[in-house]
Amino acid sequence: MKTLTEWSRHLLAGIGVFGVTLALGPLQLQAVQQLGPGAQTAAQPPSAPLAPEQLQQLVAPIALYPDALVAQILAASTYPTQIVEAERFLQQNPNLTGAALGVEVDKQDWDPSVKGLTQFPSVLADMDKNLSWTSELGDTNYNQQADIMTAIQFMRAKAQGAGNLNTTPQQSVTNQDNTVSIQPENPDVVYVPDYDPELVYGYPVGLWPGFYPWWGAENPYLSFGVGFGIGPFFGYGWGWHGWGLDWRNRGLMYGGGRYMSRSSTFYNRNAFMRGGYRGQGSFARGDSGLRGYGGAGARGSGGVRSGAFGGANHGGVARGNSARGASSMRGGSFGGSRGGGGGARGGGGGGSHGGGHR
Repeated sequence: MKTLTEWSRHLLAGIGVFGVTLALGPLQLQAVQQLGPGAQTAAQPPSAPLAPEQLQQLVAPIALYPDALVAQILAASTYPTQIVEAERFLQQNPNLTGAALGVEVDKQDWDPSVKGLTQFPSVLADMDKNLSWTSELGDTNYNQQADIMTAIQFMRAKAQGAGNLNTTPQQSVTNQDNTVSIQPENPDVVYVPDYDPELVYGYPVGLWPGFYPWWGAENPYLSFGVGFGIGPFFGYGWGWHGWGLDWRNRGLMYGGGRYMSRSSTFYNRNAFMRGGYRGQGSFARGDSGLRGYGGAGARGSGGVRSGAFGGANHGGVARGNSARGASSMRGGSFGGSRGGGGGARGGGGGGSHGGGHR
């Protein structure tokens, strides 16, 4: 025979189920019951992944960069707030160069990928200038890394097929097992190519929504400015030689192992609205994971994560672009106050101008 307390408990439970049924309906209630105790009661549907054409458009501005630089860009793009911080740091310390810059950067609480991009100040400047695109790149790299690397290979094959991606005095281009790899010709000097995505791939590739172009090329070929010298950063784990791309397994390499971003900016795709194709949104810093040299092995990762950084004028160009001048990702000759290659900040090599097959 049930006691009064037991009858009360059953009555309250019945009222609770009835209330949930009214609120959710029978089908949703069944789904909640199947989730089990402790699970979230209403799971939002995941946002659709980017289609191949969108992925190709997203990576087109960087697909023809050297492999290790692509790895650093993809990794750093998952830390948009740190991109902003690092760019402001360079603006506020214009006299730091070479070894002195390496010492100060090493002290900062940034992911190794962001630290590594201080070797390429014009690259960092334009990622800051295009924060909406940068964040979408980070979001997609986090959630669709294999797809984004497939898109890079697709674009490289297109550029090769159009006759616009070849070995030059600045970089070596190899094609093995249908995989196009790009490496510096001189291991101590890295050149960042300048090219127009609407021309170099043999067909016009449109700009990502809201993207602010950084290139000055007016022909279908790659051109090069002054190279970035990476020697002063050799002793740091976050330096150039710590990075690479694992094309076979479609992943980023860092310190001899697989790199996995610890940023929580994009930890849950359902948490925020999206930028670009996916609307507008905001982000929280939330990226306090391990930022030192990770050594061999994976760096750890969170599960799925949220949408893109948004709400900025050309991705933040209004917040300091005037102080940068017309900085560019192109290496040197086309850069502004800081875009001038290794001579400006890394003790870089003197560069030739021109490239491709001209």
